[in-house]
Parts: sequence; structure tokens; C-alpha cells
Amino acid sequence: MIPSAFDYVRAASVDEALAQLAEHGDEAKLLAGGHSLLPLMKLRLAAPTVLIDIGRLRDLSYVRDGGNHVAVGALTRHRDVEVSDLLRAEVPLLAHTAGLVGDPQVRHRGTIGGSVAHGDPASDLPAVVLALGGTLVARGPGGEREIAAGEFFHGFLETALAPDEMLTEIRLPKRPGAGWSYQKFNRRAQDWAIVGVAAVRNGGAGVALVNMGSTPLRATAVEQALASGASPADAAAHAAEGTEPPDDLNGSADYRRHLVQVLVRRALEEAGARG
Repeated sequence: MIPSAFDYVRAASVDEALAQLAEHGDEAKLLAGGHSLLPLMKLRLAAPTVLIDIGRLRDLSYVRDGGNHVAVGALTRHRDVEVSDLLRAEVPLLAHTAGLVGDPQVRHRGTIGGSVAHGDPASDLPAVVLALGGTLVARGPGGEREIAAGEFFHGFLETALAPDEMLTEIRLPKRPGAGWSYQKFNRRAQDWAIVGVAAVRNGGAGVALVNMGSTPLRATAVEQALASGASPADAAAHAAEGTEPPDDLNGSADYRRHLVQVLVRRALEEAGARG
């Protein structure tokens, strides 16, 4: 399919990209790797009149030690996240999951910021950021602001980002010695997850679900059960509580409710073995 006509602007800096967003408002979209936006444009589900290309802003591509957290630039490619020694040491759940995104082509072009800002509930990385209790840094005309991951995802493909803001950084708290796991069930290795589960355990637990609602979801009932001393199997029995899974050709809602319990149990057991 062919997208509707649009103007193309290549931004040379973050400030220039923000100026373009301010000028064009809701009619503009940021283009990074393009793997989230372009398919929607081809299907005419998104029809921006202006595309602002930020893919060459290398100052937003980095992985840095921030003291008690690791800072990842929004334009860091999935492959760079996957092979980062710092992330493998301090936030291995993110590095591991980045290696499961799509195929090598996607991982060499797609960016972590594009994935998170798109807010697709079937994406892997938004759920990982949610489970880890990450913080998103947005920049706009009023400067920078920090948004907790739990407050970032508002609805299907809707986030807390204002039309004149862009995501610039993802901050993940270090979890030394934490157990972790990412469980993903799909038909083929490069497919979206039919259901996915990100889990981290280090005293408390963070569990987030993929494709179990209109946004990435925190499995709060599972976390509360674990905090009360429940076993992984007993806690996993609560995995579908508070969810509204889709009903589509890949699986019915009831199938997903059953599957998420299986995957949460596996994730908690693997995280426990690693911790």
C-alpha cells in the first residue's frame, strides 16, 4: 500500500526537531527507524502531512552509566542495546529482550525510543521498561520532564508525550543481583508476541505483560501475591486479573488468559533461579 502525501524534513538537532513539531503540531510525526510509523502510514492508519526525520541525531544514541541507573538515548538501535556491556551487566533483562525484537534488519534500524514512544501493547521493550520501573525523559518547549513508566502509556498507541514533545532518554534503575526473565510466545521468531511477560525479582518483583490489553500492563495482582509470600505458581494464577486481551486470528481472549498464566509462572521460576 502507498501512504498519503507528506512533506519531509531532516532535523539537524533536537532543537530543530522540536521547532518543527511546534510549527506543525498534530500534523507532524517524528521518524526514527520507521519500523513502527511507516506500516501505519502504508495502511493509512496514520496520515501525517510532515515527517521530521531524527534518525541521524547521533547525540541521542548512547548507553551511559548514570550512577544508580543506566541511561539509554532514545535513538539507540536495538542491536546496540542488545550488545551493550553496561546493560548486560546492570540491566540484563533489557539487553536480552532487545535481541528478541523482530529480525536482524529490524534490530539494526529500529530504536528503543521509537518502540517505547509508539506504545504498542504487542511490543517487547515497553513492557520491559515498565517491569523495571523505568523513567522516560521528554523534551519540549518548556524544557525536560521525567515521566514514570507506569504513567506513560495511556491507551492504544497513546502515551503521555504532548504533540510538541519528543522522547530523548530512557532511564533504567540498576538491579544488581536481580533475577530476571522474558517469556515470549509467538508463531515465528520475528513475529509480534501473542503474549509476552517481563519479570524482574530483587526483594520485590516487577512483572509486566505484552498484548494483554490496550497498553503494556503491570501485573499488579501477581506482584501483590508474591509480596504476600505466594509461590510462583500461585502468584501466576492471578496473571489475567485486570487485563482485557485482544481476540484475533492469533488467539482468542480466553486463550491469552490461559497462556499468560503459563508464561508468568515460567518467568517467575526462571527469575528466581537467576536471582
